[in-house]
Amino acid sequence: MEARESSKQRRLDGVYMTMALAVSTLSHCQRSKVGAILEKDGNVMSMGYNGTPAGMDNCCEDTDNKTKSLVLHAEMNAVIKAAKTGNAVQDSTLYVTLSPCVDCAKYLLQSGIQRVVYLEEYRDKSGIELLKQFIKVEKHENINQ
Repeated sequence: MEARESSKQRRLDGVYMTMALAVSTLSHCQRSKVGAILEKDGNVMSMGYNGTPAGMDNCCEDTDNKTKSLVLHAEMNAVIKAAKTGNAVQDSTLYVTLSPCVDCAKYLLQSGIQRVVYLEEYRDKSGIELLKQFIKVEKHENINQ
């Protein structure tokens, strides 16, 4: 029975990660396009991608091709959008195409997210290391599983 549930979870993980990849294409950032999906009890609660706050110029990089400090990360956009629509993220799963930075990791822990599944590792792994101390964190190896 547990093997069947594990197989089903892997398939669901693949579906949600595919969705996160699709959402990442909405980003206007040039250096890195990141997408996130928040899921709870089999339902997509929210999605987000990295970019500037609503109403601002969509340019994410400065003249030196560095990411502007005002750019919101995909996972934070997803959490904020869930909050705006009254959806509690407590006990949800976050699927994100790039592992969270340490700042996002702090906010994810504080929001009550119980599981993070990521596709690629961010260059600074301190976010993943922080999350692993408190919640389930998994690297998704194959979106076709």
